[in-house]
Amino acid sequence: MPDFKKVNEEIAESVTNGFQKIEDGVVGGYQTIESTVVGAYKRVEDAFVSQFLTHEGETAEEAKTRLADERAAREEQAKEKRTPKQKAHVKAAKNIGKQ
Repeated sequence: MPDFKKVNEEIAESVTNGFQKIEDGVVGGYQTIESTVVGAYKRVEDAFVSQFLTHEGETAEEAKTRLADERAAREEQAKEKRTPKQKAHVKAAKNIGKQ
């Protein structure tokens, strides 16, 4: 009987090791693809911002910061212009996900 127990433990260890290798390969492959895609997206984004959205003498990073600030200001202005009814709708919509 002890031989069966030892053989079962060896099989379990082999299966676990095999699974771990597969998992490591899949996760490593995903991480490689993810970093490649994100890097390519950032290069395209930077090129677009540099080509179309920068002001004279402004870097792409400065333009992104400026655009983010402008967007935040527009959103704040929109919040201030909301009627009480619109504010109630926004509040109700936010509470839907909390239920």
